[in-house]
Amino acid sequence: MAKRSVKAAVIGAGMSGLVAARELRREGHQVVVFERGSEVGGTWVYDPRVESDPLGLDPAREVVQSSMYKSLRVNLPRPIMGFSDYPFGANQSAGVDPRQFPGHEEVLRFLRGFAEDFGVVELVRFEHEVVRVERVVEGRNDEWVVEWRTRDGEACSEVFEAVVVCNGKYTEPRLAEFPGRSTWGGEQIHSHNYRVPQPYKDK
Repeated sequence: MAKRSVKAAVIGAGMSGLVAARELRREGHQVVVFERGSEVGGTWVYDPRVESDPLGLDPAREVVQSSMYKSLRVNLPRPIMGFSDYPFGANQSAGVDPRQFPGHEEVLRFLRGFAEDFGVVELVRFEHEVVRVERVVEGRNDEWVVEWRTRDGEACSEVFEAVVVCNGKYTEPRLAEFPGRSTWGGEQIHSHNYRVPQPYKDK
């Protein structure tokens, strides 16, 4: 019996989205990857910008996707950062940090190489932010409408037979509520908006 090929949407071109897209295509499915940013890598794409609201509470703020700080190193050693058929560092001949725990720049190079080596980049619709996913017919799980918005503000939708959500979880800050937080007059910042230590020197 022949395998059924479906039209599948993958939301997010970070580590999980890239692997999901590769595996779906390997199985013969038609894959479209939606990525709101301009490159692959997801959370591993460093952005020096921070949001205007350091706590991330203002719904009108311009949202900065990255939560990464400039000196970040991963908390996993190289041997377990890669994939079984694509080890970490497989595509990196120069600029490899000899330390056991790589920096974010090296992780991003690894992901870019993975996406290029397996032809996943050609599946990605960059600067396409998914704003809605729902069943076409209530009670059925074989057709989903995916609606997206481009950076230019154009809104479109398309029907898919499967949807894989790989959009990460680090863009929206979560704040602990505790007595005195709202009345304390000192500076408060969520780690989502931390990038470099210089602004805090001598404080």
